[in-house]
Amino acid sequence: MDRLQGWIGLIISLMVYLTDPGFGYAIIEGPQNLTVVVGSVARFNCTASDGWKILIWLFNGNPKLSVLSSGGTIETDYRYTQKGYNQSDNRFTSELMIHNVQLKDSGQIRCSLQNNDDNAYAFLSVQINGFLNIKDTNFIVKKNQTIEIVCEAFGWSPAPRISWMKNNHLLDHSMYVSNYSQISNGLYNEESILTLTPLTTSTVTCLATIDALSKPQSATITVTVYEPSPIGCANEDWRIRTIILAVVLSVVLFLLLILIIILIICCCKRRKESNYHNELRKISGRKEKDRDLETVSHSGKENYGYSAEQMTRDHTSFPVKQDFYNSEQDLNVNSPSEVSNNGLQTGEFPSRTTVYPVNPHKIRNVTLI
Repeated sequence: MDRLQGWIGLIISLMVYLTDPGFGYAIIEGPQNLTVVVGSVARFNCTASDGWKILIWLFNGNPKLSVLSSGGTIETDYRYTQKGYNQSDNRFTSELMIHNVQLKDSGQIRCSLQNNDDNAYAFLSVQINGFLNIKDTNFIVKKNQTIEIVCEAFGWSPAPRISWMKNNHLLDHSMYVSNYSQISNGLYNEESILTLTPLTTSTVTCLATIDALSKPQSATITVTVYEPSPIGCANEDWRIRTIILAVVLSVVLFLLLILIIILIICCCKRRKESNYHNELRKISGRKEKDRDLETVSHSGKENYGYSAEQMTRDHTSFPVKQDFYNSEQDLNVNSPSEVSNNGLQTGEFPSRTTVYPVNPHKIRNVTLI
């Protein structure tokens, strides 16, 4: 479709040219070479003398835009536009603008008045400024220590020109080495290595330049320089001391943890033993209390000769004379010695045994005769 519109514009231009009776006009000033970055607007100027009828802009020989002296324009590509300026000396200037230029727009731009001698051309170069970066950003070095600083450029077209500055002063080319390689889509990557031996803290800048940039793209770092210890290797000694201290603290904490565990175990063991001894003491106390109670209950008022089973057997075997006494009556119990003193000789048995089967809880005195 664009090509068809171009041919239509060209046919109209030829028709105007063939019907023009005069030949007194010419291009006074043609376009100039231009280099721009991708995505920007490219501008070209073409100035013609009075009497021109049609001015055509072509890219690599293909018409893109036609300007008529009557004030009209014929556009065959929407990215190509123009502005016209009439000057006081009857000159006319057409400013061509190519919007959002891409790499494919690099080529010849021609301004023509449909006369073989009345044309002028220039070249458009489209470039890409990629990404610039210094690989390491943390530089802390000893005085007189030699270091290497690496600057990386990615996705450029063409390959950029890399240079270095220290404290805003350009460094000699012998101090760095740059190498580039081409990648896909015609782009380039580049790496530059700077060898530097700083004496003081400095600001180091990597610069990447292409023609399309009005000023170089840059990346900056700070190199911090410190004085070495007079004894030597102070930083290394400090690191060693730090490592030793960390190891000692770790061992101490480990031993402290073991000690705490042992103390906890001992405390638990002692507590168990204490509880065990307390239980033993409680049991012993209960036994002592039981003995005391038994001693109290055996204070002489018990009849150990009494047996409920024997009494029942005697009661069932022999006729028993039962006498019931008042629970309040006070009776005297004679001991065996007293019985002996009452006329019984040793080894003799009593002629008669009297048993009183009264409620044991109400028996207060029993006399054996």
